[in-house]
Amino acid sequence: MRLKLLFVYLYLSISFNSFSQEKTINAIVINGAKKTNTTYLKRIIESKVNQTLDSTRLNSDTNTLIKLAAISHATYKVEKTFAKNKFNLIFNIEENFTIIPDVNFWTNNKSDIAYKIGIYDYNFLGKNIGFGGFYQNNGYNTYAINFRAPHLFSNKFGLAINHQNWKSEEPLYFNEGSANYLYNNISYEVLGLYQLNSKNNFELGINSFNEKYNYLDGITSNEIPQKLNLNKFLFKFVYNYSNLKYHYQFLDGFKSQFYGQLVKSDGNQKDFLIAWNDFFYFKRVGERGNWSNRIRMGLSTNNKTPFAPFSLDNNVNIRGVGIIVDRGTGSIVLNSEYRYALLEKNWFCLQGNAFIDGGSWRNPGGKLADFTNHKNIKLFSGVGLRFIHKRIYNAVLRIDYGHSLMGDGTNGIVFGVGQYF
Repeated sequence: MRLKLLFVYLYLSISFNSFSQEKTINAIVINGAKKTNTTYLKRIIESKVNQTLDSTRLNSDTNTLIKLAAISHATYKVEKTFAKNKFNLIFNIEENFTIIPDVNFWTNNKSDIAYKIGIYDYNFLGKNIGFGGFYQNNGYNTYAINFRAPHLFSNKFGLAINHQNWKSEEPLYFNEGSANYLYNNISYEVLGLYQLNSKNNFELGINSFNEKYNYLDGITSNEIPQKLNLNKFLFKFVYNYSNLKYHYQFLDGFKSQFYGQLVKSDGNQKDFLIAWNDFFYFKRVGERGNWSNRIRMGLSTNNKTPFAPFSLDNNVNIRGVGIIVDRGTGSIVLNSEYRYALLEKNWFCLQGNAFIDGGSWRNPGGKLADFTNHKNIKLFSGVGLRFIHKRIYNAVLRIDYGHSLMGDGTNGIVFGVGQYF
């Protein structure tokens, strides 16, 4: 009996002693924040004062900070205080410059000079709020204004509001050929944002928009409409999963983005569903290399219409193929590239890349077998350069040259801001 009591005493002593030895957070300090609101940063991380120090939670918090547009890099350390088992948690952050001008010039289809000017602050009020807009003239006046606050109401709930009046010349494809239309989309969108945890977040909302198509040139017949004016509602659902690790311009890990939309029309167009998923996989290779991959798979209601939602465009999915060269009601696209830091300084990186882009489409009103039809398969490869400012958010100027591997001689140069994916 005495032996049993001795064992119980020893067990309770060890348990109590272990409990009393737990390291707890005495204070949280954030160094390096100049514009960013430190109270906001403390609110969105999981670690709190008087909690037990947890290395898994600390690593997750560090990654949460790095994901913010305002922060290019973050590290943490713990410092012992005079109080027993009390530690100060210190985050050291490097801020991005987040007020970004948007200035572009190019020639349009009429060989006139087109331009776009805008400005965005991705850390508005120091609270990771994206706010800004642009004006574009490509022969037609276009403008947009956007507001996105992921943590407006709490560390989990936010709001996004967008308005756009877009005009552009769009090719539509028919059995007999194609025709060019002036496309005008005036939209108002409200989205609720919810962050379940550091890896999972959701968006749910509605977009009310008016679409107008006015015939410009190309083929025409009695069956082809000269004008369309449609009021529509779009119900949107987005689910993001991200398990990426960030180190400046380098990425490592897996990410998935699902988009689902139900579009309802008050005109002679049928209601339709559209959904697609982007799967991303990134792998660090040595100190300078990054293998990057994206697979996009999407389907929509299979209406036989020239207004099919998936477009084949070198600015979106296959570099070098041309600007909106085809449309479909289904899409499977693979982008794979190897990025390598040719030159890297404290604030600048010159990155080279070699890539392969491939994909296939389902024709409007067609069958799933269209994906294997060689006429619908595109395969391009090429090389490119990235000019990266490591202290300015999304400051990546890219240029890529893509050439068809299908023997048709198609090729092209693609410019853009930000990584292709």
